Amino acid sequence: MGSSVRRYRFGRIAATLAVGYVAVIVVAGVIALVTGDAALLRRLVTDEWSAHLVPFTWWVEILLVACGFLQGWAYWQVLRGRVRGEPGSRGRAVGLLRAALYAEVAYTLLLRLPIPYQWWLGLPNDLVRFAVVWLFFAVLAGSLPRWLRLLGLAAGLLDAVRELLITVAAALGPGPLEEFVWRLPLGGVPYVIWLVTVLAGQRRDPRWSRATVRTGVLAAGVSFLFPGGGYAFVSFSGVDYLKLALMLSGVLSVFGLVWAARSAHELAGPSAEEPQGASAPAAPARAARRPWPLAALAVVPPLVPAAVNLIAYGMPMWIGPRGVVEDFLSHHPGDQVYLVWLSVDLLVGVGAPAVLVAIAAARGSGRLVRGTMWALIILAAAGVVTVLTTDTEADWGLIPRIDEERLRFYPDGLFVPDQYGQLRFGLSPLWYSAALAVSACMLFLLYLRPPVPRRRVQVLVTALGAFAALCFLPAADHGGGSVTTGEECSPRRDPRREADVEEPAGPLAFICDMRTHSSIKGAESMPDAHLLAFGHQLCDVFTRNDPGELARIRAVNGVNVRGLAVTLSEICPAAAAEVAAQVAAQEGDFAAFQAEEQRKCDATPRHRPRIRPAKAIRLKEPEWPGASLELYEHEEGETSRDADRYPRDGLVSGGPDHLILRLRSDFHACVTLETYTRRPPVEVKGWDEVVEAGYDSPTGRLVFAGGLSGTELPDLSLGGRKGHYRIRVHFAWFPWQGDRYGTQRLLIQAYPGPGDRLVTYRQRSRG
Repeated sequence: MGSSVRRYRFGRIAATLAVGYVAVIVVAGVIALVTGDAALLRRLVTDEWSAHLVPFTWWVEILLVACGFLQGWAYWQVLRGRVRGEPGSRGRAVGLLRAALYAEVAYTLLLRLPIPYQWWLGLPNDLVRFAVVWLFFAVLAGSLPRWLRLLGLAAGLLDAVRELLITVAAALGPGPLEEFVWRLPLGGVPYVIWLVTVLAGQRRDPRWSRATVRTGVLAAGVSFLFPGGGYAFVSFSGVDYLKLALMLSGVLSVFGLVWAARSAHELAGPSAEEPQGASAPAAPARAARRPWPLAALAVVPPLVPAAVNLIAYGMPMWIGPRGVVEDFLSHHPGDQVYLVWLSVDLLVGVGAPAVLVAIAAARGSGRLVRGTMWALIILAAAGVVTVLTTDTEADWGLIPRIDEERLRFYPDGLFVPDQYGQLRFGLSPLWYSAALAVSACMLFLLYLRPPVPRRRVQVLVTALGAFAALCFLPAADHGGGSVTTGEECSPRRDPRREADVEEPAGPLAFICDMRTHSSIKGAESMPDAHLLAFGHQLCDVFTRNDPGELARIRAVNGVNVRGLAVTLSEICPAAAAEVAAQVAAQEGDFAAFQAEEQRKCDATPRHRPRIRPAKAIRLKEPEWPGASLELYEHEEGETSRDADRYPRDGLVSGGPDHLILRLRSDFHACVTLETYTRRPPVEVKGWDEVVEAGYDSPTGRLVFAGGLSGTELPDLSLGGRKGHYRIRVHFAWFPWQGDRYGTQRLLIQAYPGPGDRLVTYRQRSRG
């Protein structure tokens, strides 16, 4: 084209619609920030990500407004049409491919309309997918070798078949086909392979511009990290990082939509190459070579943290199973992407980026140097994000099955727990990030920065200074004052001198509590002085109790200051007063509850024996029996004989030398005990259940006890008599203030007598 400014067939219409959409997004963003209601903004940008999935947070809404700008740009790219001018050469295959690409774009835009989605709406698009794959194979015949086109064709058809099976499985519902589809091992990899081969052909074909190819590369990256995203517009603190990443993945998928639209536009427009008569593209510029003493300094930094990590910690991994980056890659894209990530993790951990830097320095290609520099910057950013999003209080070991799943790709014994049960990861990823950033900066200064007059000695001194600072980073990690150890927080007790061991109190108690129980990142390794100063800052916030300030701290730093009252009570008078008030309130509630239970037992009728017992005890206070009360006198390690002779679901179970009373653990019991010299008359009136069983006492001590509750009833034996007894148990519910199940009544009678048979005099449901 002769003009440097391109004009498009529908450019003004597309620009008007895009600007209008962005204006609506800005208004919705302002409404969200002012009112706290982001429903309109979420609906416009993300379609389905409500505040129930990702909570309202001011910076998330600002991020969504930025995403709205990206979507406005995408609408402009899609709707503006081809460049004005004489159309380029066209054939039948080219025309069909344009029509198929436009059909895919129209289908994606159709999904944005507020219409209910039906499974059959996906069938036409799945069939169009087959056409797109085949037509790209035909159109790129002169741009790619046949073997590469065949590889792309096979991968594209495989992906199209998979998408069709997903649509059919959605129609049929849960069943064998759905299980088969989701068990396919490759996932979205075939689509990425097909797209990469198409981009390679477009790169060599003059009909497509470099901007279209770059957009396709971005679309391929999004598809690799977020398989299944397709072209759809879908769219910290209490925000779940994984959900936030998934929400943003939908916004990033607009690159796939733009690539499809631009590919169709440029097939019909004039050639995307330079105008006739333009000079041929210049050969890639090579950066000026630099002396190797300087270039070597750019190679060394990635090796420093790798050497420290391997020698001091025996750890070859850079990040390991922690942080939002690893968490996302291990849960969402699939095993293929995760294995690639683990390879990168290992290579960075052993210093492999130094090899990449050495190659870039040796070749001197400006493009290679830029690519290497950007790779180092991205890796450094991943390390920083990992440190900022690592949960220092992760529940490792809480559910072994989940831990095994998280560590299944790592060698056994690589990550071992420390004294607090947390995994040891080795050197912090921040030191790797610092090293990678230093190498990227050196590459820029040595090869990409515009030359300015400077002495070689100055460059050498600057590089040596940066390198020396990097060498001291691991040692600096331990600066800042003393750090209280875990043994100082939880000293080992000597059974012979247990009374001499005191629990930490005051500032030391605060420090230990922050290290072992707090969810604040960095508290486990922060020096004592810094941690105590941080605690006093939190105390000031707690004392002011300003709702706005508390909300901002929780949104920005993820710290619930009011929830740290117990921890802060050791150093903060306001928190101590609140904790004391809470404890007093709890004690008052418990005292009222106990008084209520006591009134229930006081109101229960006293038992009037038919014959005079040898001894009778009516417990003054209600007892909490737990799930059961047990009577047994076995020696330690000795098992009960005939332990299952009696039914397990009755009031009394067990066997002749081990009786178990089954009671309700969520109610107290009012207990009366009676011992007789002979068999007392049977009484069933007023009782829900009456059961009698035999019991053989080897020691002459008949004591029912609750293992869970610690309850222990008085001795039922007849003056310590050994031998055989009959134990009769009476149970009934005592109503209270209209509630049938007010409390439990229990009458236990014992008398000498032979026989192990279980006799049920009355049996009724206990509710």
